[in-house]
Amino acid sequence: MINKLSTGRILSIDAFRGITILVMIFVNSVAGVQDIPAWMQHAHAEEDRMTFVDVVFPAFLFIVGMSIPFAINSRLAKGDSFWQLQRHILWRTLGLLVLGVFMVNTGGLNAAATGISVAVWALLFYVSVVLVWNVYTFKKSWITWCFKGAGIICLIVLGCIYRGGEDGSRHLTPQWWGILGLIGWAYFYACVVYQLFKGNSSAIFLMIAACTGFYILCQQPFMKEGALNWLTSQEGNAAHLSIVLCGMLLTLFYFDEDLGLNGSRLVSRITGFALMLALAALWLRPSFRISKIHATPSWCLFSAAICVVVFSLLYFLIDVKRVSRWTSFFRPAGSNPLLTYILPDIVYFGMIALGLSLPAVLQQGLPGIIWCMCFAVAMLFVVKGLNKLRIRLQL
Repeated sequence: MINKLSTGRILSIDAFRGITILVMIFVNSVAGVQDIPAWMQHAHAEEDRMTFVDVVFPAFLFIVGMSIPFAINSRLAKGDSFWQLQRHILWRTLGLLVLGVFMVNTGGLNAAATGISVAVWALLFYVSVVLVWNVYTFKKSWITWCFKGAGIICLIVLGCIYRGGEDGSRHLTPQWWGILGLIGWAYFYACVVYQLFKGNSSAIFLMIAACTGFYILCQQPFMKEGALNWLTSQEGNAAHLSIVLCGMLLTLFYFDEDLGLNGSRLVSRITGFALMLALAALWLRPSFRISKIHATPSWCLFSAAICVVVFSLLYFLIDVKRVSRWTSFFRPAGSNPLLTYILPDIVYFGMIALGLSLPAVLQQGLPGIIWCMCFAVAMLFVVKGLNKLRIRLQL
């Protein structure tokens, strides 16, 4: 193993993941509601501000970072060789990139050129996702591979027939990687960093600074106009990686037994970490305004500081004070995050395929906000039912 981590399920991490997913479903739904307050909307690219909506994506990245040390050490403890571990990391990264590209291209599909409607294409895509990444429990492995094979073939066919754009000339391409794709790149780079520095907390802290420095370097004129301008395409990945590494570092502070942080030492270390992130964000803000769209360092560091505080409060409440019964509501989503993430889209395209739509009253103002809250809660109950039916996706 790389680090000697605390054993057992960390309920506060599961709760943090589940709460983040619940909020994500809500903010994605409320984005289509008219006449909602500005604090419920994403800040525009050129604004120097952020709302709670702009913290949802970095919270996902942060949780990915918190989970990586546990995941890698668990696989090594089970006997995975170095190359088996790398194969698992690459397969997971590829899965996130594929899902991201397909989801990004869905909105631009040209039904006439593709030969099927957007709704049907999207629903077939999500059925394929379930077939490929479901956790099967068949005793005979060939049955599992039949299902996975059918899903892979369906994905290939859907990718080949896809045509997008007004004239239907565009093929399935990564216009951008989508949320899942961006998480995939950040996950891959973070796994490399974690293994390269053998889980050393000081080295990971320096890599957070290095990622921030790389983003700042990429903003300089000589980088954008010179021979090194190709490097600037990675500035967003570096920014997202910095958030993942912040989550990774927090895991080591809390759960790496070799560091031996507890009591007042732990509190001072976590408090110092959060303050350092916030102060660095304030220091950089005059030069790099807070912007989720541009993935600026001030946005990254403020978001990471918020995540440190939120998780620490959850950890104190759930794992220290043992007030954890309420987390059972979030547990199904926390243990099946990918299915929970795609479920609202399945419902959305299913309604389109059936010719259904929401009443106008539920698409604006307070009624729309209340509906989105109810929808988010309903999705968690649906996932709980799907878990009982043994439909659980794992990359």
